[in-house]
Amino acid sequence: MQRQDAVKLVQKYNTEPFHMQHAFTVEAVMRWFANELGYGDEADFWALAGLLHDVDFEMWPDEHCKKAPELLAEIGADEALVHAVCSHGWGDCCDVEPTHQMEKVLFATDELTGLVGAAARMRPSKSCKDMELSSLKKKFKDKRFAAGCSRDIIRQGAELLGWELDELLDKTLAAMRATEDEVEAQMAAL
Repeated sequence: MQRQDAVKLVQKYNTEPFHMQHAFTVEAVMRWFANELGYGDEADFWALAGLLHDVDFEMWPDEHCKKAPELLAEIGADEALVHAVCSHGWGDCCDVEPTHQMEKVLFATDELTGLVGAAARMRPSKSCKDMELSSLKKKFKDKRFAAGCSRDIIRQGAELLGWELDELLDKTLAAMRATEDEVEAQMAAL
């Protein structure tokens, strides 16, 4: 499967710029984690799972992760990719459990990238490049801030990975810092 086919599929079912930015962000974060965690040879697969993870969310929020297999069939996604995409909704909107390390990372970072992005938009720089872990931790603890980002899922994701919460926060922030320019360039090219 080609990345351009995946991008077209996401664009077909996601018209809000926010959803496209989230897709590109999670794609870049997943590629970063693949390389960071020693799965560089699988980085394209990790990135595709990140790019496609919310393919059904904008149009079918009540069927999130349930409609995805049908949509992914349009681009010939294999079973492993379908499982990975659906597993990020485990315990929330589906019962597909994340089993592979990549699926656990996707589960753990999806909500967290939203929280980091919201925190970045509140900064004078509008960037996460100058965000410190301590600042992110404060936003994480404030339940009213980015209330739609489930802290329970983020904590559960850290647990699934066998990491302390701070490690997940720190690594995800590092991934977003490293890939912010790339995501902005992709958004500008749309």
